Amino acid sequence: MRVAIVSDTHLPGPLNTLDNLGPEVSAFFKSVDIVLHAGDVTSPLVLEWLEQFAPIVVATGNNDNFDHPSMKPVQRIDLEGWRIGMVHSLVREDRPIADMERAHFGVKVDVLIGGHTHLERLECRDGAVLLNPGSLVLPHHKDARLGTVAVLELTRETLHAEVIPLGHTPGRPNPGQSLHLSVHR
Repeated sequence: MRVAIVSDTHLPGPLNTLDNLGPEVSAFFKSVDIVLHAGDVTSPLVLEWLEQFAPIVVATGNNDNFDHPSMKPVQRIDLEGWRIGMVHSLVREDRPIADMERAHFGVKVDVLIGGHTHLERLECRDGAVLLNPGSLVLPHHKDARLGTVAVLELTRETLHAEVIPLGHTPGRPNPGQSLHLSVHR
């Protein structure tokens, strides 16, 4: 199973549709089975756009002032036997994994997903994968440009995670960095 993870789309000003970011974004989403959005969608248009590619699951962000059936403040899902927990903000990503699990999910999870910071992060710590995909359109809090997304490739025995910079916007380089890790059960 191939899972897209995105956060902080914000859909700023002139980008009234994600198609305006260029072909890299659509090509990425065409390659996945499900999309997990870690919040700050800011417009139902983003979710309508993403639904053309795959089913979506969304953690409500602090800038999401609308309702959608796929949105909840906390998402817990099992995919290929991996328990995934997702919220918009893990608050301090550097605190112990067990503290974040207790505070947000109430159960142990294999993968903790958060957004909010606009900074990509991927690490395996305390028996769990911590993943922040960064921001699709406002990476590192820069002005609108191509940013980063993440992908999980899951089987019952393996998890491969990757943060992917989607390319560069003319005149505005992508500050995101490529990160990857693999976990075997």
